Amino acid sequence: MKNPFGTLLFKEKQVRLLTALIEEKEWHIADLAKAAGVTYIHTSNFVNTCERMGIMASEKHGRIKRVFLTEKGMDVAKAITAIKQKLESTTTPVQKQEQQNGSDR
Repeated sequence: MKNPFGTLLFKEKQVRLLTALIEEKEWHIADLAKAAGVTYIHTSNFVNTCERMGIMASEKHGRIKRVFLTEKGMDVAKAITAIKQKLESTTTPVQKQEQQNGSDR
């Protein structure tokens, strides 16, 4: 399975965008999109949705929009990151069985 976290609970692109915002406090939308490997329009739409939810805020400097996580957004992003790490580090019962079967041979 490629990325069970992204498909199980959250959309992978949005998780990458939020994670990038944790690592770097403020971004231009184009740079954020590039860093997360997401299109500019997808990033822009996601930012607009997050602004309406109070997760992100933005400041416009001429034509350039800088975005950042609000305090609420930082809490949400950190919680999502913690869940992702937990899921990625957990061995499932099927994986444990496969490991045991492999070591028995």
